[in-house]
Amino acid sequence: MSNGRKLFGTDGMRGVANVEPMTSATVMRLGMAIAARLRQPGRHTRIAIGKDTRLSGYMFESALAAGIVSMGADVWLTGPLPTPGIAFITSSMRCDAGVVISASHNPFEDNGIKIFARDGYKLPDGIEAEIEALMESPELDARRAPPGDVGYSRRIEDARGRYIVYSKATFPSDLTLDGLRVVVDAAHGAAYRVGPAVFEELGAKVTAIHTKPDGKNINARAGALYPQTMCEAVKLHDAHIGIALDGDADRVILCDEHGVVVDGDALLALCATRMLKENSLAKSTLVATVMSNLGLERAV
Repeated sequence: MSNGRKLFGTDGMRGVANVEPMTSATVMRLGMAIAARLRQPGRHTRIAIGKDTRLSGYMFESALAAGIVSMGADVWLTGPLPTPGIAFITSSMRCDAGVVISASHNPFEDNGIKIFARDGYKLPDGIEAEIEALMESPELDARRAPPGDVGYSRRIEDARGRYIVYSKATFPSDLTLDGLRVVVDAAHGAAYRVGPAVFEELGAKVTAIHTKPDGKNINARAGALYPQTMCEAVKLHDAHIGIALDGDADRVILCDEHGVVVDGDALLALCATRMLKENSLAKSTLVATVMSNLGLERAV
């Protein structure tokens, strides 16, 4: 971990739920530090909090919210929502930050915290280091809001609907999925409603699997880490494509109509070559590395 960070790794703070550092006490203090560092002078700071379907998500959602409102900032709760959806809500609703409670593809026993800046992108490492320093500082307690300035917490009732509308808007308006049979494996995770709904509303006939989260079955022999069930479902239902997501729906594995998994590098290459034609491909070391392996260095 760099820049003096002890809690935050390359993708937020993670660990076993209810074991340090992933305890409610530490996470509440993290909420306090987030609000203190990102508070906007002259108005109530607004921070969105979303999560996946892990059992411990409820505990950490409450702890984060308590810490944030104690510092005079407001909390907007999205409930279970894909990580990209929480980034979208953070940006579109002009929040000052967004927080994702998820350990992505890890088993339910783990959980994590990832913070987005107001533009919906990951918080810079330097600011994460400042937040960590605040958590350890006695100055943080002195910055608690007086009783009349404590923030409030409320749920965004239509967060899921907002993200579904946004996701559909990324699909070309002159095209339709009518007649397409799609298998969606939601891994009992954050996209258990959003994933199937997007494809259904675009016209596809959807067979949805692993869409009954119970708090403990997220990623359990399901989703992007275990695409075999998706592949079998595609063959069983004579589908045209299979789509498997992980617990927070920020990664995807596809299979074709024969139930054959499509390599992730091939998907990146397809996206990159299309973006190249549209002159919208930004220079990226990650894309350059993958594309170099495919003999497509000219794209970057």
